[in-house]
Amino acid sequence: MDPFSSDTAFDALYPAHISQLASRHWTPLSVAKEAATFLAVGDSPRILDIGSGVGKFCLVGAHFFPSAFFAGVEHRGSLHAIATKLSIKLGLSNTAFFEGDFSNIDFSAYQHFYFYNSFYEHLEQSDLIDDSVPISNELFHAYNRNLYKALKKMPSGTRIATFHSTENEMPTSYEVVGIGSNEDLKFWIKL
Repeated sequence: MDPFSSDTAFDALYPAHISQLASRHWTPLSVAKEAATFLAVGDSPRILDIGSGVGKFCLVGAHFFPSAFFAGVEHRGSLHAIATKLSIKLGLSNTAFFEGDFSNIDFSAYQHFYFYNSFYEHLEQSDLIDDSVPISNELFHAYNRNLYKALKKMPSGTRIATFHSTENEMPTSYEVVGIGSNEDLKFWIKL
């Protein structure tokens, strides 16, 4: 079965404990395709997924848009390893994953961004991915501020697709230019 044909088929590629988290924590296939369509514009665009988890957005984007490059940054080493292994298994050469804090990434190396509210886990007390992330309002707000500052520095024309975002991380210089078929998916362009 083509793993890109449905969420069930794609999520079956992951270990069972990761696949079970899919409906709550990983980007749905339809959202990933729609977001990637919005972001994969221009000549060989470089797109960064901020808080990429097990890499589903990047892997789907890389499959459907081979002329674009999709990178993901994830602070959990275990999720980073799963994304990297699956990228190799799928034979995708236009994607890469980095382990670490997104604040250490050079945003100027990318033209466009994807953000599936990865900071919210610092506020959530139930349905966690694992117990490695502290519940902390301070961390949630600090990460939002860091992302806000990084996005604010980007040039006019920068695109970002957000999914389930609180929009606190979005500078006022970005304007919503569309909403996806899932109303929690928003498309932004910096003026």
